[in-house]
Amino acid sequence: MAKKRPQKKAGTRASAVADADIPVVGAREPCPCGSGRRYKACHGRAAAQAVTELVQRPFEGLPGECDWVALRELVPAATAELSLKGGLPSGVSSVTLATVLPMAWPALHRDNGAVLLGLQNDTASGDISRDLADVLARALETEPGNPVAAERVPADGPRLQDLLDPDAAFTPVVHDGFEFWLEDASNTSTEVAASLERANEAAIPTVRLSGVEAAYWCETPEKNHLRWVMPHPEEKLLDALSRLHAAGASSLGDNTRLVGSFRAHGLLVPVWDLPTGMSAEQTEKPAAAFAERLGDALASDAPLTAEERRARGGLTNRQVTLS
Repeated sequence: MAKKRPQKKAGTRASAVADADIPVVGAREPCPCGSGRRYKACHGRAAAQAVTELVQRPFEGLPGECDWVALRELVPAATAELSLKGGLPSGVSSVTLATVLPMAWPALHRDNGAVLLGLQNDTASGDISRDLADVLARALETEPGNPVAAERVPADGPRLQDLLDPDAAFTPVVHDGFEFWLEDASNTSTEVAASLERANEAAIPTVRLSGVEAAYWCETPEKNHLRWVMPHPEEKLLDALSRLHAAGASSLGDNTRLVGSFRAHGLLVPVWDLPTGMSAEQTEKPAAAFAERLGDALASDAPLTAEERRARGGLTNRQVTLS
């Protein structure tokens, strides 16, 4: 006779714990319900189902959509001031978007009334805009001096497009490190100081070009790169890049080359390799000249030639999707 399986005591199963009582943690962390499984394979499934359909362009309609994508995927340390529809609520002195916050907090309401919203966080649903809007709304109501924890997001909750002023400028400020975390450097906890040190050590030097939109130069030990988030429809942009590539006009000068592109949040991001000695300042003029050539190529409706089609095939073969 087969052995009888031992029965779990009532109330000890993970499913017996109310979903509302389970805090949101990182997808790969142990589920707080005590099941022994990772959060994403346990109660995180319900959170992921809050919005079942992935929103391909979560930042569409926001001022500076391309820069939102860049700050989410490319830039280690940056901030941007946000303006709310209807102005700031009582007790809030400012709202600032930050690429990432200490301890990976989703948001922080400082003692001085300033609210910081972290952009580079795990999200609970398929709509990053809705997740961030939920965190922001709760941060505005959080007592000053406290971080804001992640929570499940209602499927019918507001999105950033509902909360932010659509007419306000979005101007990212790229930082050399994460010192913007510190409200008072002399009164920083050991935990935050250690997090700051680790973050600064991992940050890749990055500069936002001033002459074109959403183009970010970065420095790595082997070579430098330019990663440029572009708003144009993908097929149209790929055709234009292929025309330029086939004509030998896709580089940014000597010893530079267009090496491919990747998709991020519904937009295409072409990437150039640059020599190690080419600074962000030296990239400005070639990038502006390329923008003019790209504008002309985008305006063409002529069918691609055989050579341009081969160039397009090469570009698409080197294309990856980040999100």
